[in-house]
Amino acid sequence: MNTSRGLFWSGEALGERLPNLIDPYSEDLIDCAAYTLKIGHDVSPNTHSTDPQSVTVRRLADGEAFTIPPGQFAFLLTEEIVTVPPDAMAFISMKAKIKFRGLINVSGFHVDPGFTGRLIFSVFNAGPLTVHLRQGQPTFLIWYAGLDRTSSKIRKAPEQLGIPAEIITGVSGELQSFESLSSKIKDVEKSLMDRVHSVEREQTYYRVIGALALGVVLVVLASWFREPTTPRAAVQPVASATSMRP
Repeated sequence: MNTSRGLFWSGEALGERLPNLIDPYSEDLIDCAAYTLKIGHDVSPNTHSTDPQSVTVRRLADGEAFTIPPGQFAFLLTEEIVTVPPDAMAFISMKAKIKFRGLINVSGFHVDPGFTGRLIFSVFNAGPLTVHLRQGQPTFLIWYAGLDRTSSKIRKAPEQLGIPAEIITGVSGELQSFESLSSKIKDVEKSLMDRVHSVEREQTYYRVIGALALGVVLVVLASWFREPTTPRAAVQPVASATSMRP
């Protein structure tokens, strides 16, 4: 069957050609005119930490689960080694049930003729909830389309088997995600409320001290201006010596 003349490969064509192009291959993973790829053993960032400075590659055990928090990026590596022959190119996406959780593919959507290796998916959790995934989970889709001829202009690069360090470095800065911004807003709000309560306590303290000081001043002033209450002693006239002579 001719699969190399400007047409997408059918499920039958995939069954004929993919055993030589995808490793490991399983006929059960053909989904209509696409083939389903699984999550491999390498993921990034380090999903045990939300610190953006700790972004690194994490090696998963078989079937090990991991999470992608809301607003976070991750690099996912396919389990399968994929080859695109020089008479075709491929298109990639994620399964709809994964995208419905809010996880979107923000990397490229095609694979060049001549590529060989594991595919790297750059994904972003745009949903409000943490996305739970596991190693070996069927997650990605790949479609093959034939070119109008076998091309000599193909991708010439070493086989890609892991996540390169340079792309990890590119996302190792601070991630201003919805979750981190919400956390920062809550921290600022708490700090502001603590400051307001502190100012209110200080004002209450100063009002009490001021009232006490004013009371003392009023008592002192009242004592200064109070009229004497003790009656004066009666003064008797003293007879002069002249008037007492015989």
